[in-house]
Amino acid sequence: MIRQRSCVVLAPLVLAVLAAAGCGRSRPIAVGSKGSTEQMLLGEIVAQHLENRLGRKIERRLNLGGTLIAFQSLQNGEIGLYPEYTGAIETEILKEQPSSDPALVFERARGELRRVAQSELLDPLGIDNRFVAVIRSDDPRAAKVSTLSEAAEVTSGWKVGVSYDFQQRPDGLPLLSTYRLPMLASVRSLEPGLVFKTAEQGQVSLIAANATDGPLDLKEWKVLRDDRNVFPPYQACLLVKQEVLTAEPRLKGALGELSGKFTTEKMRQLNAQVDLYHRSAAEVAAMFLAQARLK
Repeated sequence: MIRQRSCVVLAPLVLAVLAAAGCGRSRPIAVGSKGSTEQMLLGEIVAQHLENRLGRKIERRLNLGGTLIAFQSLQNGEIGLYPEYTGAIETEILKEQPSSDPALVFERARGELRRVAQSELLDPLGIDNRFVAVIRSDDPRAAKVSTLSEAAEVTSGWKVGVSYDFQQRPDGLPLLSTYRLPMLASVRSLEPGLVFKTAEQGQVSLIAANATDGPLDLKEWKVLRDDRNVFPPYQACLLVKQEVLTAEPRLKGALGELSGKFTTEKMRQLNAQVDLYHRSAAEVAAMFLAQARLK
């Protein structure tokens, strides 16, 4: 009788343990992203790729906001991974001044995130989304100006327009200012979505953008080379919580298939498909995976 009672008591406990183990195995993977077109597109590409490889539904928590919000979402378990940039990790998360050497920035970011955030920064995707200075191709000075140093030598001066974010970032306007560009007016701060439009309208003549912005796929824009390498590298990588990698042994291998599959030019074209030609992120992501032979 005593042995029967023990079995009756232990049976629910065993079932509960087994149920908990089963729940752990089936716990959904949530892919996050920051708020830009590129981030949401990369998030969708990752989610679709994991669904193809793992054969399970992947949660999407895209458009979370800026770097610190996305990183906090990773830390508190709301998401398991998201795309991040090495320069943003050093500048915004680690509060350090990045090197101009992409390899050094990556290794520093990877090592510190392992140490302080128990997260793994996977090998770069192949994208460098660093800041760039841009002028219109039909600007009368465009034929003679190809670098920021040359832009600093023009006598007619520039009207500079930048996003609020670029103006406030320590790796943004302060670094552009080291070129001492001749100015016709104070730097104009703009909503991110209005930077290119304001330049199109001729209200500003030089803007700060990101190297993979969709409009740069058009011939009407000319990127000026940062010949003194003042802007830090922004290599795109996938940042993943180590506990998520442990819970799904196939995850790291699946994500690793995306490393090196992009280029800065390719990402610019993908962004243009969404921003300029109004295709959905899901459609563009599926197209990319097919072209990369990952479907």
